[in-house]
Amino acid sequence: MFDKILIANRGEIACRVIKTAKAMGIKTVAIYSDADAQALHVKMADEAVHIGPSPANQSYIVIEKVMDAIRQTGAQAVHPGYGFLSENRLFAEALEAEGVAFIGPPASAIESMGDKITSKKLAKEAGVSTVPGYMGLIADADEAVKIAQEVGYPVMLKASAGGGGKGMRIAWNDAEAREGFQSSKNEAASSFGDDRIFIEKFVTQPRHIEIQVLADSHGNCIYLNERECSIQRRNQKVIEEAPSPFLTPEVRKAMGAQSCALAQAVGY
Repeated sequence: MFDKILIANRGEIACRVIKTAKAMGIKTVAIYSDADAQALHVKMADEAVHIGPSPANQSYIVIEKVMDAIRQTGAQAVHPGYGFLSENRLFAEALEAEGVAFIGPPASAIESMGDKITSKKLAKEAGVSTVPGYMGLIADADEAVKIAQEVGYPVMLKASAGGGGKGMRIAWNDAEAREGFQSSKNEAASSFGDDRIFIEKFVTQPRHIEIQVLADSHGNCIYLNERECSIQRRNQKVIEEAPSPFLTPEVRKAMGAQSCALAQAVGY
């Protein structure tokens, strides 16, 4: 068990981690920017380290500043919360190099699951259901049209490194596939610095269901049921509901088992 952990986050998520750590007898270290000097998480923690100006890109997401706080306080592990550095492969690698435990997935899992093309290939290998489509690199708009015809319209063109609805276009015919390929590619390059695009079948009346999983370093993995995220605007979730009113117990169990299979396949 760790004696001291650093929470690389702020606000409510940091407070929740601190409460749990205290209940387990673990000391906590908070980090804070100028804006959060009087924040609740700073007052709740056993120690607090100032890491820079108010903008997150000058404080909370600067890896070296967080690493300095870890060295100053002798924290043995880091809980990243969500957002900020929680899905940053370089941060996980920096912690590993320093001999500090990351309370989260290994760098290899972050890298593979953060890339949609790689993650879909891994899912297929793990026997996990995926939407039919083409997972290879697409050279140009002509090839995009050819692939879209083979997959069958309507199709969705997606950025491999995407998220938040960016780099996504629906195509119902060849002209839209041609135009969508170029616009998706441009948006992906500007938003993520990665212009790789893949094509999959567009499901016209989908449900967006997310399964929560928890895994440890001993090979155990469980699913903690699901969130219904189908109410969206511009491909951004508006409401999350748990449990989903749509799932039957049988479907929930099947989706949970597949989620654990994928998590274990990537060493989560």
